[in-house]
Amino acid sequence: MARRRENLSAATARRIALAAQGFAEDRPDGPVGVRQLRRMIDRLGLLQIDSVNVLVRAHYLPLFSRLGPYDTALLDRQAWGGRKRTLFEYWGHEASLLPLDAQPLLRWRMGRAAAGNVGFKNYLMRYGRERRAFIEAVRRQIEDRGPLSAADLTDGGKSAGKWWGWSEGKQALEWLFVAGDVTTSGRRGAFERVYDLTERVIPADVLARPTPDEGSAQRALLLRAAQALGVATEYDLRDYFRLGPQDTKARLAELVEAGELLPVTVEGWDRAAYLDPRAHFARAIEARALLVPFDPLVWERDRAERLFGFRYRIEIYTPVEKRQFGYYVLPFLLGDRLVARVDLKADRANSRLLVHAAHAEAGTKPAKIAEPLRAELRLMADWLGLETVKITRAGSLGRALAK
Repeated sequence: MARRRENLSAATARRIALAAQGFAEDRPDGPVGVRQLRRMIDRLGLLQIDSVNVLVRAHYLPLFSRLGPYDTALLDRQAWGGRKRTLFEYWGHEASLLPLDAQPLLRWRMGRAAAGNVGFKNYLMRYGRERRAFIEAVRRQIEDRGPLSAADLTDGGKSAGKWWGWSEGKQALEWLFVAGDVTTSGRRGAFERVYDLTERVIPADVLARPTPDEGSAQRALLLRAAQALGVATEYDLRDYFRLGPQDTKARLAELVEAGELLPVTVEGWDRAAYLDPRAHFARAIEARALLVPFDPLVWERDRAERLFGFRYRIEIYTPVEKRQFGYYVLPFLLGDRLVARVDLKADRANSRLLVHAAHAEAGTKPAKIAEPLRAELRLMADWLGLETVKITRAGSLGRALAK
């Protein structure tokens, strides 16, 4: 017998998604501790890493958005704190910090990469096939000398240019990283990766855990995505951990058959959706948060538009004259709506949080947004150790915000 497909209103789906992302709960009254930090990371499943540092590194902000001010050194210790670490780096949703218990679930991806599977990081797969001897020499250097960055290699070669113009040594290290032979033991200076052999970084008890077969691992990752999203389309679910379409289609059918995901229809969505049976149906959301462009609530832009009617594009690589809202724009969540977008920069030299522009969404009243947004900006400035908030009156919300 076919399962009955439940119907969800757009508002219900939006509140389910926000609750799944941790926005249905009040921020802690007191200092945020390791337990609260780890619980939130487990809930989200991963934190995306990005090199842009206009405001603060991308992996720090999602926790601030949900928990409020916290000591970022706590997260550093979880990620790169030697034996005390509870997180590791790998390709989850792009480069990510993930809980250690996800490591066995990603070994199939490492195995495919090591075998030269062209479905993942094609440029590295080609490099791996063509430069195996050099890659092995780089691995031996790490084995003999200990943790190394690309700059530490005896013969790493020259960079091919700015941005992603990686040197030969960097490409070899990244191939070893994708294949699971090495991982990040720490970060140095301006966010430079330092690599070591995986068995010297990942705790022995984690490495000793059985390796699930591909199907089991992919089902587990999809369930983690469902827990983090609440209600989602097939693409939303597979994009969370960047699974392949064919793998996802097969695993979703199995999860639905087992009752671990429930097919639903969402008002206004033109695609089938799936509900986490344990999802919280929040009656109201009273959130207030600025969201980094790489926050899991908004990183899939089509989903953000479906949930909030909010068309969002990052304009870092857009020429200045063609930018609509600014260089590094953060959506502002108030209640259960994205009501504004704010172009921010941390001016650390002058201890200022710069608000280059603030734009209210259509249908919202700037006067009602301004006060809670000012409070969130002040909270962020304090967290970042910045003395003042400098507001420019640009944008439809700028004048009300500056009053």
